[in-house]
Amino acid sequence: MPERKARMLASACAISVVTALASCTPATILPGDTLPIAVDSTVIAELGGSPTIAPGLTFLGGLELSSPEPLFGAFSSIRFRDDQAFLGVFDTGYWIEGRILRDGEGHLSGVEAVRLAPLLDASGQESQGKFQVDAESLALDDDRAFVGFEQRHRVVAYAPLSDLGKALPSAPLDFPFDLDILHSNGGFESLVIAPQGSAIAGALVAITEKSFDENGNIYAAIVGGPLPGQFRVRPRDEFEITDATFLPDGDLLLLERRFSIATGVGMRLRRIEGESIRPDAVVDGEILFEANYRSQIDNMEGLDAIPEPDGSVRLIVVSDDNHSILQRTLMLEFRLQPQG
Repeated sequence: MPERKARMLASACAISVVTALASCTPATILPGDTLPIAVDSTVIAELGGSPTIAPGLTFLGGLELSSPEPLFGAFSSIRFRDDQAFLGVFDTGYWIEGRILRDGEGHLSGVEAVRLAPLLDASGQESQGKFQVDAESLALDDDRAFVGFEQRHRVVAYAPLSDLGKALPSAPLDFPFDLDILHSNGGFESLVIAPQGSAIAGALVAITEKSFDENGNIYAAIVGGPLPGQFRVRPRDEFEITDATFLPDGDLLLLERRFSIATGVGMRLRRIEGESIRPDAVVDGEILFEANYRSQIDNMEGLDAIPEPDGSVRLIVVSDDNHSILQRTLMLEFRLQPQG
């Protein structure tokens, strides 16, 4: 196991060593293999606090997830392959795949068939060191996945997803700006493929977390498609962008996070008009949701949208627990009704 990962997991286990020493030994996953793990779920029925919620958005419920496997945790991004099966990345260098479960009323009730696998390098080996595998973002394109990394900034395509344990990366993608300008801990936190019917259909949209230009705006790029180039996102209120997803109408939904000693943790959803995303644009949008530490939130880092037959969208948000006993792995669900 890479040294940095081992130190992180050892720290998380240290406090519970007296009662759960055996469970603090991470499993070894050989390159090419996947590891089935058990994941326990506690249902969250109420969001709590006094969040700001725009008309048309409803909290549906959620889960607090935990596992006896110490490799579990550090969710950075999640993508749904259908209305149940999901794929995600941990910023410790692992894939996670599984399926969500629902109760008789359609609310989240648990997850099943969960497997982990290490992100491999081009030679088919597990990368050594956190610097190489700090995966922060994910986008799916048929049987391949684009993964964005920070610290050593790059975006690569992994394939085949149909044999996840053996998926290998491509060469890094080219970008319309020099990646050396990106903040070491504020790189590509969001990757999403533009939907058909939009002016940038099929392009990979990449948004950084906290890499600012000379005007204080956030670097972002349109890679490929009919209108490649760079654009900017206007930051607001010291929130940082942690993920994004396109909605069925073509608008882009941003997940944002804020943390400070003074204010504690915060979560926000901001909607960007899809038509505004163009080369050289500076985009902004309306706030649909904002909550603070009084609500059932944590370090929210992953977001995806699941369209419903009635035109509404289920939004699922996951948190990164940083392998800390002070934080939790949450999966929260909202419903967003179509505009108009």
